[in-house]
Amino acid sequence: MTGFHAFAPATVANVGPGLDILGLALAGRGDVVSAFPGGGGRLVIRASGHPELSSDPGRNTAGIAADGVRKRAGASSMGVVLEIRKGLPLSGGQGGSAASAVAAAFATNALLGSPLSRAELLEPCLDAEEAVSGRHADNVAAALFGGVILIRSVDPLDLVALAFPRDLLVVLAEPDQRVSTGDARSRLPSDVSRGIALSQAANVGALVAALASGDFDLLRRSVDDRIAEPARAGLLPGFPEAKAAALEAGAFGCSISGSGPAVFAFAAGQAMADGIGEAMREAYASRGVRAATRVASVDPAGARLLSSEES
Repeated sequence: MTGFHAFAPATVANVGPGLDILGLALAGRGDVVSAFPGGGGRLVIRASGHPELSSDPGRNTAGIAADGVRKRAGASSMGVVLEIRKGLPLSGGQGGSAASAVAAAFATNALLGSPLSRAELLEPCLDAEEAVSGRHADNVAAALFGGVILIRSVDPLDLVALAFPRDLLVVLAEPDQRVSTGDARSRLPSDVSRGIALSQAANVGALVAALASGDFDLLRRSVDDRIAEPARAGLLPGFPEAKAAALEAGAFGCSISGSGPAVFAFAAGQAMADGIGEAMREAYASRGVRAATRVASVDPAGARLLSSEES
């Protein structure tokens, strides 16, 4: 059967102080979803991508997003068969559920003849993300559009693509841990003091300025989360040590990626990034936690179609 294959990259959500409002796409790994005609007028998930993921389209972010595309395109009666290939870990803090939703929406839209624009695909992806982890667009927006995205508003949707230095590298530490988004979100405080709110707003503004100007010293000072990181650090053994080691190795800021357990650090230059990664691995090991690291640039493209050979 002729189908369409779409890729959506891993993402770093929050990016320090930008809880639910900042996200960036990482080059390299991601999820691939293929959409084929068939299913006898129904939406069918033929391969969920992981034994722990449901093949019920109403309980899988790829299925929810694909069905949303069908409805918005006026093609609810057209059968679609999805195959999901997970390149991202479950509950890994790399936007895996968002990547599946975005790739499914992209592939399904192509199968239908691309009736929806890229921007119009965001809403069904947001609906899918809401079903599993709450209504926030930082992961899905970054996976869909690429680059670094500021979500000024969710209702109504208002996104801003931010400038960023092209030589910026992200060191991602992947400890051998798993944290559910639900557990991590339950740790967030229901309210914060005025002082913390003002500090958080100042750091988001400074981070945006640092990315636009390429001021890495300001970037280091701006990756300072006073809300989510203190609340979630207790879920992540080895994180405080890894963060301290990354900063000691010269990182331009370090914090939890999304809900964790992944941790990101900013760098410039491969040698610097490699040194930060080694320091983070050793710090985790000192706490008896195995961790892998990888270095990635910011993916400027976001979701895209793949050839049959690439998929």
